[in-house]
Amino acid sequence: MGDQIQFIVEKLNQEPFRKNYNLISFDSLESLQLLQLLSDVLGEIDPKHAVDIREEPPEQTAKRMLNLLGILKYKPPGTVSDLSAFRQGLVTGSKAVIHPVLHWLLQRTNELRTRAYLARFLVKLEVPAEFLQDDTVADFNKQYEELMEAFKNLHKEHEQLKISGLSTAEIRRDISAMEEEKDQLAKRVERLKKRVETVQNHQRMLEIARQLRLEKEREESLAQQKQEQKSQLFHAEQRLQRAQVQLKEMQAVVADSKPESLMKKLEEEINFNSYLVTEKIPGEMESKKTSVYFLEKVVAEPAMTQADLTALESELDEINAQMNQLIEKRMITYEPTDSKFSLYRQQASITSRKKEAKAEELQAAKEEMSSLERQMEQKSSQAHELEGSEVLTEDEFKQYVNKLRSKNTFYKKKRQEIAEITAEYGILQRTEELLRQRHEAIQQQLQAIEEKKGISGYSYTQEELERVSAVKSEMDEVKGQTLDNMSEMVKKLNAMVSEKKASLAPVIKELRQLRQNCQELTQERDEKKVQYYSCAAGLETNRSALEQEVKGLLEECAQEESNYRYINCMKRNLEIQLQRAKEEMKAYVSPEPQQRRRAVREQYTRIILEQENLGKKLREKQKVVRESHGSNMKQMKMWQDFQQLMECKRDCFLKQQNQAAIGQVIQEGGKDRLVL
Repeated sequence: MGDQIQFIVEKLNQEPFRKNYNLISFDSLESLQLLQLLSDVLGEIDPKHAVDIREEPPEQTAKRMLNLLGILKYKPPGTVSDLSAFRQGLVTGSKAVIHPVLHWLLQRTNELRTRAYLARFLVKLEVPAEFLQDDTVADFNKQYEELMEAFKNLHKEHEQLKISGLSTAEIRRDISAMEEEKDQLAKRVERLKKRVETVQNHQRMLEIARQLRLEKEREESLAQQKQEQKSQLFHAEQRLQRAQVQLKEMQAVVADSKPESLMKKLEEEINFNSYLVTEKIPGEMESKKTSVYFLEKVVAEPAMTQADLTALESELDEINAQMNQLIEKRMITYEPTDSKFSLYRQQASITSRKKEAKAEELQAAKEEMSSLERQMEQKSSQAHELEGSEVLTEDEFKQYVNKLRSKNTFYKKKRQEIAEITAEYGILQRTEELLRQRHEAIQQQLQAIEEKKGISGYSYTQEELERVSAVKSEMDEVKGQTLDNMSEMVKKLNAMVSEKKASLAPVIKELRQLRQNCQELTQERDEKKVQYYSCAAGLETNRSALEQEVKGLLEECAQEESNYRYINCMKRNLEIQLQRAKEEMKAYVSPEPQQRRRAVREQYTRIILEQENLGKKLREKQKVVRESHGSNMKQMKMWQDFQQLMECKRDCFLKQQNQAAIGQVIQEGGKDRLVL
């Protein structure tokens, strides 16, 4: 507890609070001051809560703080497990309640500030279900939910951009590295230019090299264009094949089928789609909305304790018991008229369940078929892009596997040779190091001998002269070889250019032929497409006309059926009323008193007498209450005054205790100073 208070005091003395508290002054704060301090901390987290609690009713203050703590997901500690005690302690400013809250808030101020900011836009307003029946309210609620989802996505993108942003130091380092690399490349280019300028006909050679580079780039671009056009041709052939297959299927359907079968298929498809739209999908949407509504309601409620869960479980058990009792009563009072319809109800429910299951199976089969078609198209395109337009057969795949095995064996052999060479390189490196050490020792001995003879530096000078002469001879040889290489390279370049031109000529000729074929196929595809669309438009027109006619007939049938049922219901009601009138007349005219008591008139007369007697009793009770009202109000006023007097005494007693505790602390401090 002491560490907790010390942490709270340290945080309150820092920015942005700057309260200048110590442990004694903080511990001596009164309940109102503690509540104001808690309100200031909550106001730092959410600016809407920066208010003066003296200008606010206590109930409003407690409600405001509890709402914000619920949004921030604060859970009371184990010592304040009872929520009612926690609320009471928050209203009265109890230290045992406010100190843990302050400690929890000051530990995670930045996190809670973000959570409070998000809560302004993400805490969903609860709209009663009866209001959502209105279309306007439902549209506004849907728009509100869409905006909330958009805000969530934008906030996530914002946080990701903040995390993934590059620092300026890294960018500067990259720029400086690229500038250094640029300078090095410029220096290398200058050195190469100086070396080339000494060669004869360097301008002509540079021009030939530039032409060679351009021809290579052109060759690469032509090869890429050829590959792209092959891919386009392959896709066009696939589309053409699919179109031809569809055309054949449509022709077969049109040739083999009759208008009645086409209409039957269309009616089945329309019935299936209408069932999905009117029954299945709305039911699923309604169930999803209901579950989401209940889940949001559960999330919005404060954290539940074990006692609350136990109470809910007991309440659920009671409701289940009541349901079982009602079901038993219904089974006992089961009328024989309902048994006639029970069989039909059962058959209807079984049929509806089967219908829903088959609809789901059909929908799943359609989705699976579409996904398999997409996968087939992807696999075929991938097989075409992987260096060939055909999928490998079984024999070709076996050859490919054998080739891979031979390459794997060759790779292992070369890897073993590399390991041997690496081991030999380590041995040679060690030998070189030993020889270098021996050389350094001999050089030191030679320098010592030269110093003794008085000719120090002779060996170094001799080595430099030998090295310079060797470098000069090497440079002369390199210059000669460079000229020979340049002439040979020019010859090779000319030969390569001529060979490339000769090899590209048939490819270009073939490419022209392929372009012409592609144009012809495209024109033929456009003609087939126009024919298909015209045929589809005619069929669509006939289908829409037939649909309108069927719709009108169905509406007429439904109207006639409704009229028939309405007339039957009216007839049955009139028969029941006539039967009741006959029975009433028979009972009223009957000379037996037992039969007369069953008459409705006698029953209503008896009920009227009972209500009149009850009204007399209530008027007498009202008179007694009015006579004792004054004395009761006076007694209640006396009890309220007594309660205020006791509360005043309690406050005076608490203040006296606090003052006595402060005086005792001051006396102990004075004694410690005297001892010192």
